[in-house]
Amino acid sequence: MAVVKAKPADINLLARLLRAEAEGEGRKGMLLVGNVGINRVRANCSDFKGLRTIPQMVYQPHAFEAVQKGYFYQRARESEKTLARRVVKGESFWPAKYSLWYFRPPANCPSTWYDQPFVSRYKLHCFYEPTSGTCQNVYNTF
Repeated sequence: MAVVKAKPADINLLARLLRAEAEGEGRKGMLLVGNVGINRVRANCSDFKGLRTIPQMVYQPHAFEAVQKGYFYQRARESEKTLARRVVKGESFWPAKYSLWYFRPPANCPSTWYDQPFVSRYKLHCFYEPTSGTCQNVYNTF
C-alpha cells in the first residue's frame, strides 16, 4: 500500500526527479532522494506546509535544481520507475529516513542546513533532518 497517493504520471515524475538529482549516486542515492521527497509530502511542516502531492513537491519553487535542466525532462526508465514505486510504498533508508533536506556541497558537509542538524553523508550528498521541535510530524510518518 502506498504511503502517498501516486498515479502513473506521478511515478514517472518522481522517477525523473530521482535520476536527475542522484543518478551518479547509484540506486541507493536515488532511493534516498525519493525518501526526502516523500517525507516532504507527508510531513506538512517547515518549508513544506501544504504539499500533498508528488507534483507539488517536485515543482515547489526553489526545491530542486534539477527541474531547471533538460535532463529532468527526458523520459523515465523502468529501473527508475521501480525505485520511485519503492519509496511511494514506504521503503525508507538511512540517512534519509526522516530527512527533509539534502544537498551536494563542494567540500565537507556543514553541521546544519536551514538550521537543521546534519545526519550523515551518502557519497556526495549531505542529509539533514529536522529537530522534533521544528517538525515532529516527520517522525510520525512511518
